[in-house]
Amino acid sequence: PPPGLLCDLLWSDPDKDVQGWGENDRGVSFTFGADVVSKFLNRHDLDLICRAHQVVEDGYEFFAKRHWITLFSAPNYCGEFDNAGGMMSVDETLMCSFQILKPSEKKAKYQYGGMNTGRPVTPPRTAQAPKKR
Repeated sequence: PPPGLLCDLLWSDPDKDVQGWGENDRGVSFTFGADVVSKFLNRHDLDLICRAHQVVEDGYEFFAKRHWITLFSAPNYCGEFDNAGGMMSVDETLMCSFQILKPSEKKAKYQYGGMNTGRPVTPPRTAQAPKKR
């Protein structure tokens, strides 16, 4: 999407080394620190933010004292990352539980050709990048 609210909602990323707002390694939108998450949650009377659109090695990853969760459900993303996928379930008491989808050991019968669409890709976090194959 063009720069603006929709772009920032899609492409902004949490960063444990940032306080406030910072530049994003993806080359689009921003990074933000746990302080930004805390202010947002307090302002809107929320306990947790769940988002996706960023590769994380174990399928899910907490941020901001477990008030932010990144889920990524595609194991072995694009055949390039040895990441697990994650699913989150929320029960009636608002308790969250997670299921992990491990990458398959077998080679895929059909290989995906890639994501060369001219859009920014969904890279892993630079600090904890999943192992490339």
